[in-house]
Amino acid sequence: MNTGPIHSRAATGEPPEPLDQRAAAPMADSLPLPKYHRVYLVLLEQLREGRFADGLPSELMLGKQFGTSRITVRHALKRLASEGLIIREAGRGTRPAPQPAAAGGEDHVKQAQSSRLTGLLGNIVDVSLRTEVDVLEWRTIHASEAMAEVLQATPGAKLKKAVRRRSLQGTPMSYITTYVPDALVSNFGRRDLTHKPMLRLLQESGVELGRARQTISARQADAVVASALGVEIGTALLAVQRLVFDASERPVQLLHGLYRPDLYEYRMEISQVGDVDAQILVKANLSD
Repeated sequence: MNTGPIHSRAATGEPPEPLDQRAAAPMADSLPLPKYHRVYLVLLEQLREGRFADGLPSELMLGKQFGTSRITVRHALKRLASEGLIIREAGRGTRPAPQPAAAGGEDHVKQAQSSRLTGLLGNIVDVSLRTEVDVLEWRTIHASEAMAEVLQATPGAKLKKAVRRRSLQGTPMSYITTYVPDALVSNFGRRDLTHKPMLRLLQESGVELGRARQTISARQADAVVASALGVEIGTALLAVQRLVFDASERPVQLLHGLYRPDLYEYRMEISQVGDVDAQILVKANLSD
């Protein structure tokens, strides 16, 4: 069956990049939330992602990064502490509190898998070809234990990390971080990523794409992402995590994508028997 499109209106392991003070942007006063609550929401997302393994920055540092006062930051930290998410000790700083393991594992209700994901992946490639790409980062890293488990690799194995910003007609649409086993990228490099989607490059390198497992949720923009997408800190973004497998069920790509919801819309139809077909289209008024 054909389903309605995932309309575009326009990856866990290695911790996300720390907040970059040089990329800091002011908090969005237009949001109907107190400033401390916006700081709280961003820090909450970062704690859930496993950031701050070595402890949170000082109140002064956080204040500079968010463009707010220490009192505002202290209020946000107080709420996180009251919810049992952080531990604050005089002389020892602030650190994440130990959290119980999440139940459900890969069967968590947020996870979604399409029965025709190969077609969807092909459509993602087609849409990507209509956008401009800035490669913000392209480097080799070593897999942490968590990342190695996800990609079925050995801890410390070489991975290639790419951070890209996609734009349509000069308007930033998405901030995408991908991780791929280093052995799979020997035939292409940073320059190639500005011209072709990574999935297409993997195919041209001999990878036979199979299925993918995808999770869709929401996240607030931190200073780095806000600067890259031209939005304000605390702006709600569509967050997509996608693990792509080859035809032999070997993970070949982990993707963490952050999308502006004013430019992207996911839409799909599901038949009575559970058949799913989906695609991504570019919003018409941005592609004229």
